[in-house]
Amino acid sequence: MKKNRSKIIGCSYALRVEDIVRIYDEHSRSGLSNREILRRYIWPKYHICEKTFYNIINASADPRIIARQQEMRAQLTLF
Repeated sequence: MKKNRSKIIGCSYALRVEDIVRIYDEHSRSGLSNREILRRYIWPKYHICEKTFYNIINASADPRIIARQQEMRAQLTLF
């Protein structure tokens, strides 16, 4: 029997997704390929493989992650 559990998205994962997408957007405009962006800019900081990179790029459109990022931004502006 399958239980309906939604996976909890952690703060560190949401921040990592946001930072990787920011780096990707910044350098994709210059005409570099995805592999080059990964090798030059993302891998030295995060040490992730190409498949993980594509999973993170796809995860940036996930509504759960978007909601988590908005929650964290709202909390940072509390004080």
